[in-house]
Amino acid sequence: MPSFAPIPSEDIVRPLLSWYRQSARDLPWRRPEFHERFGAWGVLVSEFMLQQTPVTRVIPHLDAWLTRWPTPPALAAASAADVVQQWANLGYPRRALWLHRAATEVTVRYDGIVPRETDALLALSGIGDYTARAVAVFAYGDRHPVVDTNTRRVLARSVQGLGQPAPPSRKDLALMESMLPASDDDAARFNAAMMELGATVCTARAPSCEKCPIAASCAWLAAGRPATEDTRRRQAAYEGSDRQARGAVLRLLRETAPVPVPLEQVIPDWPDSLQRDRAIDSLISDGLAEAHDGSIALPG
Repeated sequence: MPSFAPIPSEDIVRPLLSWYRQSARDLPWRRPEFHERFGAWGVLVSEFMLQQTPVTRVIPHLDAWLTRWPTPPALAAASAADVVQQWANLGYPRRALWLHRAATEVTVRYDGIVPRETDALLALSGIGDYTARAVAVFAYGDRHPVVDTNTRRVLARSVQGLGQPAPPSRKDLALMESMLPASDDDAARFNAAMMELGATVCTARAPSCEKCPIAASCAWLAAGRPATEDTRRRQAAYEGSDRQARGAVLRLLRETAPVPVPLEQVIPDWPDSLQRDRAIDSLISDGLAEAHDGSIALPG
């Protein structure tokens, strides 16, 4: 891994931690009572739901999910159909199946207790580097760099003087590691503060530099906020996409569950019949639907 010059704590870390203590949003997974009730499982579920999904959409679903399935064994005992149904409109529904599988793995391998070690977390279904580190840090208080899209943007601007971050790489973790405070508690808060700053102040399209607690140390601001080409891969538009077709089919299956829907009645007016058929086939292939004799339904 490359090395980076340490960032003086008085320039970035302390002002950011002070700002976070005063300005952090009151989110369910940050409350002590949430951790007391759901522990690392609650953090894991929240991180699954927050992947590519706005906080405002996640909060009501998270509460309903954890009320229904407050532990990994409770979710492991549920059917795949119930899991997909409960996921509702969160998007990227394969995450629901991955979370279901992860709950089963936690139940079988770890007696229903979400593991602490990042290697063990990474071995669970649907968990990547970010989620594993987030659980280890925010549930167990361990010291790791946690880097999401918001953190990456703050790093790019404040340290590297770039308007937009480069595509994700291990260099991001190395840079964040070089900035972490020594204490585990401060390191966890600093991870959260960097994400919070990127989500609420150092936003992608309209950063509020006048409100930024680290503006005095921001390399991008000092350079006059130069434009930087955004080289990250862009997701295709949702309107008219295969994802939209999949969503329409899945919405119908949720509405009619548990009754199978005859294939000829599955979004029959969809403007592209080939896209409709691809959507049905891909949902079956992903395990989000099951084919019956001439019909389709949520998985059993």
